[in-house]
Amino acid sequence: MTLNSLGATYRQCGVVKLDGLLAPSKLGAVKLVAEQFHRLWCADNYEFYTTKAINSSGLTSGQYLTEKQRLLLFKLVSHRQLVSAVKQVIPQPLFVGTQLFFDPVNPKQPNYWHRDPQYDLSIEDQKLALEGPEPLHVRIPLTADPGIEVIPGSHKTWDSDEELQVRLELNGHKNSENLPNGIEIPLQLGDILIFSANMIHRGLYGNNRLVLDLLYCQRDTQLTKFIQVTHQPTAQMLPYLDRDLFL
Repeated sequence: MTLNSLGATYRQCGVVKLDGLLAPSKLGAVKLVAEQFHRLWCADNYEFYTTKAINSSGLTSGQYLTEKQRLLLFKLVSHRQLVSAVKQVIPQPLFVGTQLFFDPVNPKQPNYWHRDPQYDLSIEDQKLALEGPEPLHVRIPLTADPGIEVIPGSHKTWDSDEELQVRLELNGHKNSENLPNGIEIPLQLGDILIFSANMIHRGLYGNNRLVLDLLYCQRDTQLTKFIQVTHQPTAQMLPYLDRDLFL
């Protein structure tokens, strides 16, 4: 995938992979920061972590990181080529926050199909969400990663009967069942994956995964209302960053 064809591919599929966009040598420091956050977060959320957790959030909030470490993450958020790719999908993007994905402690814990809006919206509002505005994940693996499985085009197309029953566990179905149109996308260190939070997807576990997601959105109050000031850079950090990405 090249930057020139990114926009058209995303509009059709809802997901694009850019091989080797980031220099692996530059991600070592990011991995160390993520590992520190993960250790401290796990200690504070031990029961949740050991029973069912597969991700955490709020790395840039400063709860577990120094200002220097936060600035390192914000510089990644502002990475010129990464932002250029995001802008081909949504104009004038804003940074929302971060998530960190890891393997569940229980190796038998299944992964699950979902659309991100299903946790906040009714069925009818989930359908309306497919009309926009667009929330984006930019997935950055910090190790070789099994990746995610997606239903291409589902960022604009509502579920088939089978997809809906599996995703919402209706009529005895489980959200971990295989779906016929699923496509797996593995990732290597240096790759990035841009995908719509609205699409049907599920994470793939294994290989002691550690994956950082940067979340961006369009400038629309439906999405900007979720932006927390504590996850944004300080005024002192802004001269080192792409100011247009932050509130």
